[in-house]
Amino acid sequence: MAFFGHHMCRAFSSSAFRSVAIKHVVIIGGGQMGAGIAQVAASTGHQVTLVDTSDAILTKAVKGIEASLKRVVKKKFADKPEAGVAFIEKALRNVSIATDAAAAVQSADLALEAIVENLKVKQDLFSVLDKTAPAHTIFASNTSSLPIGDIASATSRLDRFGGLHFFNPVPMMKLVEVIGTSATSQETFDSLMNFSNALGKTSVSCKDTPGFIVNRLLVPYMLEAVRLHERGHGSKEDIDVAMKLGAGYPMGPFELLDYVGLDTAKFILDGWSAMEPTNPLFSPSPLLNKLVADGKFGKKTGEGFYKYK
Repeated sequence: MAFFGHHMCRAFSSSAFRSVAIKHVVIIGGGQMGAGIAQVAASTGHQVTLVDTSDAILTKAVKGIEASLKRVVKKKFADKPEAGVAFIEKALRNVSIATDAAAAVQSADLALEAIVENLKVKQDLFSVLDKTAPAHTIFASNTSSLPIGDIASATSRLDRFGGLHFFNPVPMMKLVEVIGTSATSQETFDSLMNFSNALGKTSVSCKDTPGFIVNRLLVPYMLEAVRLHERGHGSKEDIDVAMKLGAGYPMGPFELLDYVGLDTAKFILDGWSAMEPTNPLFSPSPLLNKLVADGKFGKKTGEGFYKYK
């Protein structure tokens, strides 16, 4: 389906929807992803408002951004410490914090959410923001597994809604998947592409299908490794070494699952399985389900497929 779609709001003159230059970004969600996106946007000269439910979460997020900027500067300005300090100060000046998302979006060019992977929670958020954001404001989700069209359906701006899927850790990872639904206007899609490129990222264009590009290939690959192991056709260690040295992957599939979080992998798989029950690539894994049921989610809990000290 083309990105042109039918504009919902013919009442507006089309000139209002020329490719909008995104200068002020409101990011809802001060977790690892939201803070990472805020850092990169602030570093590239965008005005950023980071929103979360409490000042405590936001203070922690800003501290994290500052620490991350210091690591960036160590590499980038190794021989020019003064320039490094100036770079950090300038980036931090571009970040403000807020606990009221509806008020924050009143001056936003882009409202981007990086909150919990729950469709209803995301829909509720955008339904509220839709009422206070100006007509030109573009909405976007950083979801990795939910359909963008389903999230957008809670708003009256289907033509100004898309996906911006960043990768963790955001400051290091070069890719952004830019997602258009069948209703996303070309102007909106172009604005999202231009914004991603302005962040210094490489953008790829994706359709609104399960997992977009990266996760659609990566999740079934990781699960196929688990199934291979379940069949007794390879140890976890051997499969990991084989994929690192034979395919040049930085991590083997079991290491990667532990890093991503087994609960997250199961959540994504269960969602896709519900969407496409007959697709064998999305069929559940007894071993993965058992580990999750036992509270072994990977690195974050100290044990997943492997044990961590």
